[in-house]
Amino acid sequence: MQKRSFLSGAILGLLLTAAMPLTTFAVEEADFNMRTTRDLFDLCSVKDDNPNYLSAHWACKGFIEGAVQYHDGISDTKNLHRLICYPATATISDGKAAFVVWGTENQNNTEYMEEIPVVGIVRALAAKYPCTK
Repeated sequence: MQKRSFLSGAILGLLLTAAMPLTTFAVEEADFNMRTTRDLFDLCSVKDDNPNYLSAHWACKGFIEGAVQYHDGISDTKNLHRLICYPATATISDGKAAFVVWGTENQNNTEYMEEIPVVGIVRALAAKYPCTK
């Protein structure tokens, strides 16, 4: 997934987040703690007309990038198989879109939405980009 433009965007997102008072967020301040898949879904599904869209957007994309890089790093060993098999052309934006679709479809599934967010993002991306053996 494309990493160079992500880094610049992530830095911009963090700077914007730091510059904005947290009391003005339309999303819950607690969502930025990303303790649950629902928290991550709330951030990733913020609409672009929301005044805090950039902060939520880059927080979401940064989390997805980190989760995918970790997945790729640990699944390169001979004993751990891949859970996500995305094409070389996939982008972080594609991953975000897949997660939002998955989250919308599963938003009433309390079990999934209360899991730690890395499990939710892996579930979503594995559903979009399954691995075949």
